[in-house]
Amino acid sequence: MIFRKYFKSRILAAILATVIIMSMLVGCGDSATPTPLEPSPTALPTPVQTPTPTATVTPTSEPSPSPISTQEPATPDVGFKLAKSHVERDSSPDIPRADMNELVAGNNAFAFDLYQALQSEKGNLFFSPYSISTALAMTYAGARSETETQMSDTLHFSLSQDQLHPAFNAIDLQLTSQEEGGKSDEKTDFTLRIANSLWGQRDYEFLEEFLDVLAGNYGAGMRLVDFVTASEPARIAINDWVSDQTEEKIKDLIPQGAIDSMTRLVLANAIYFYADWLYPFDPNSTHDGSFALLDGEEVTVSMMSQLTGFQYAQGDNYQAVELPYVGNMAAMTIIVPDSGEFYDFENGLSFSQIEEIIANLERKQVRLSLPKFTYESDFSLAKTLKEMGMPKAFSMDADFSGMDGTKNLFISDVFHKAFVAVDEEGTEAAAATAVIISLKAVPIVDVELTIDRPFIYLIRDTGTGTILFMGRVLNPAE
Repeated sequence: MIFRKYFKSRILAAILATVIIMSMLVGCGDSATPTPLEPSPTALPTPVQTPTPTATVTPTSEPSPSPISTQEPATPDVGFKLAKSHVERDSSPDIPRADMNELVAGNNAFAFDLYQALQSEKGNLFFSPYSISTALAMTYAGARSETETQMSDTLHFSLSQDQLHPAFNAIDLQLTSQEEGGKSDEKTDFTLRIANSLWGQRDYEFLEEFLDVLAGNYGAGMRLVDFVTASEPARIAINDWVSDQTEEKIKDLIPQGAIDSMTRLVLANAIYFYADWLYPFDPNSTHDGSFALLDGEEVTVSMMSQLTGFQYAQGDNYQAVELPYVGNMAAMTIIVPDSGEFYDFENGLSFSQIEEIIANLERKQVRLSLPKFTYESDFSLAKTLKEMGMPKAFSMDADFSGMDGTKNLFISDVFHKAFVAVDEEGTEAAAATAVIISLKAVPIVDVELTIDRPFIYLIRDTGTGTILFMGRVLNPAE
């Protein structure tokens, strides 16, 4: 059976690959015969509110940290002081399978909501919903009242706070345990790494309970930096950490100017994926081929090809094929809408539809032609997330009192970058997310003066009062 090679320019494969990879990996536990995930729950209950903690902890009583290193230190205490939690990460969480199923279902629902919100972006689209969900879950640990409710509804966090974070921990550990040889700094035929970090203002008081939740469930110790007087070195340090965690595929995650003296906390997640195809393409079979764009024009691309037994499905307006990676622990699922049907198909895209497509896959001999591609995407997600239903978190009415015991903090922005490369050997993908938490307070303005009319000026020595120069400006444009 010939699998259509004229893919549409906004490649569904990329984002769907991320979602399906994460979904399939969660179904592969440490045991030889993992329990399959149950179907998505039909109702998402409102999360249980947790009481605002009252006890606070000063990040450190040690001397001010040494100048910020722009490289990740060899150990957590080198180059950065830590606001240490007394809680170690739970490396063997005893989580009900139902909780993990519910979290996966919610994360996948958010993934497709976010895809629909971002589909108006021009050109190719690629992001890691898992990275975004994880970074926002860490932020959610400090959310209270209506801020918490809006975030849970938007992110599809249907578990209570007490259940949600341990479930994230269990999923993270299960995902990364499947890397060949376990967690390793060396890239193998199948590599999946996930890392979290916190970067807090060194003299700001964060609640011990908040730090404990993130340490115990996300393995995230808080590096103490100085946003107030050294915001740019702090930004560089965070970006360097992200680059290190993603094999230098994600650089400059946080743009210049996004962190300033009002920043108090940055919560970051980084994910790196590399996997060889179970059935690699022969480079000698790669040839130039035509790729039909949505406007009817065609471009020439490097087209890989092979004849292999793949999982395949065909519906009324699409074809789908699934390419497994080595070890059968993950797969890229590619859906190709029929010619002229792309936008209609994309507008109706949902995870339940993808589940149906996956359920219909069956092994066929497929002569597959697939273009090689490499690209990056980057987003500021503040506007998108507000429009999706959580504006309170970005407003002056935000309640993140679970972080510091006050209502002085809000999310100033959420940055996300992603990279993907697909070739004859396999796939390399990376992504990172940074949530910027800032003080609501703004400088008090007593008087506003705009000099938009002629004026007199003088330059004087303030010590002696001597007028050194004097003049007037009647027309600055002369």
